[in-house]
Amino acid sequence: MVKYHEPVLRDAAVEGLAIQPNSICIDVTFGGGGHSRAILEKLENGRLIAFDQDMDALANKPDDKRFELVHDNFRNLHFCLEEIKATPADALLADLGVSSHQFDEAARGFSIRFNAGLDMRMDQRSELTAKEILNFYQEHELIRIFREYGELKNAKRVMQAIVRARAIKQIETVDELKTIVAGCAMRGKEHSFLAQLFQALRIEVNDELGALRDLLEQSPTVLREGGRLVVISYHSLEDRMVKNFINTGNTAGELQKDFFGNVIGLKFKSITRKPVEPSEEEVLANPRSRSAKMRIAEKL
Repeated sequence: MVKYHEPVLRDAAVEGLAIQPNSICIDVTFGGGGHSRAILEKLENGRLIAFDQDMDALANKPDDKRFELVHDNFRNLHFCLEEIKATPADALLADLGVSSHQFDEAARGFSIRFNAGLDMRMDQRSELTAKEILNFYQEHELIRIFREYGELKNAKRVMQAIVRARAIKQIETVDELKTIVAGCAMRGKEHSFLAQLFQALRIEVNDELGALRDLLEQSPTVLREGGRLVVISYHSLEDRMVKNFINTGNTAGELQKDFFGNVIGLKFKSITRKPVEPSEEEVLANPRSRSAKMRIAEKL
């Protein structure tokens, strides 16, 4: 079994799923299996299907006949569930972002704490890495991802530092990248700057926002009427998409109306007016939970 940290908002998430003993539940981000094990405790004759694209997560699979683990990206949710006849489901949970295990494995290249190759792939079968982006993306593409995914105000300056460095030699490691962009961070803000830069690269490598959009758009198709959707996000880009989808029926947040001015296209009603956040006690026990926001919705 691969060591993972405590699942974020575990009890609140499971409560939000409104699980019945015979429910069909979906956990699209299995990871260490913490949420899945809590869900299984609520089931009797029900069924739990979990997804994870990371090979390391497969070692955490519980030995339980009610459980099935699909080694795939959750953006393929509908197809995979149809294949195993697991629709319509009663509840769907997504705990987004990078797992503590992925951050703590130096060789994966997710963390600014370790010197490692610039990888950042959640699915080791994928070809695109952070190294490829840094060395071969065009200038305008680098500016786009730093600005949109890292929300860096000095994206152009960061791009210029990277382009100058890669003209001399390829950028290979985390420490090399940190040295190259050191002059771009405001004094006293170095850690948050690097976190934003690494977030931007990670989102691009894994197409995280595209995958989330696909997941949200498929969720009404795989859930029954009254089924619950619970999503835990860790940065504003994710949370905004989830909020928009629940409130308007699309991730752009564009409210659609018919000829008579009636709102159309809604697929869920929000159960949580404001996102649920971890308690001070949970943040102290599990620092990863610090930025978590959970939204709960019910299919109309």
